[in-house]
Amino acid sequence: MTPAPTRTYEQVRVGETLPDLAIPLTRTLIVATALASRDYQDVHHDPELARQRGAKDIFMNILTSNGLVDRYVTGWAGPAAVVTSIRIRLGAPNHPGDTMTLSGEVRARHDDGRVEIAVTGANGLGKHVTGTVTVRLPKEAVPR
Repeated sequence: MTPAPTRTYEQVRVGETLPDLAIPLTRTLIVATALASRDYQDVHHDPELARQRGAKDIFMNILTSNGLVDRYVTGWAGPAAVVTSIRIRLGAPNHPGDTMTLSGEVRARHDDGRVEIAVTGANGLGKHVTGTVTVRLPKEAVPR
């Protein structure tokens, strides 16, 4: 699959919405990404221990949520975009069997080519993640 071309700073407008991205929350996704990020906390892979600690099931770790937010924004912005910051806050947990839908809106443009995007990831329990991602976009089109 060929990646979409990188958006330029001039193509982006404040108030522009990013297309939604629905991510099925499988048990495999939650366990594998926790292990890949070396987060061995039992609440991310052992359903019984997660329940003993007050959760209804295992749940996604923050590093995975952060990575999915990054993937969402860079998928929209294109491969030459540079993420300069990600600031997120977690809310409702992501449990297996649900779907998290990411949505975003351009909130600000800065003269140096930075663009701020407000991002929300919601599941059946409510907002899982909210935050802001800042990317630097090229001023001119990047050759493919």
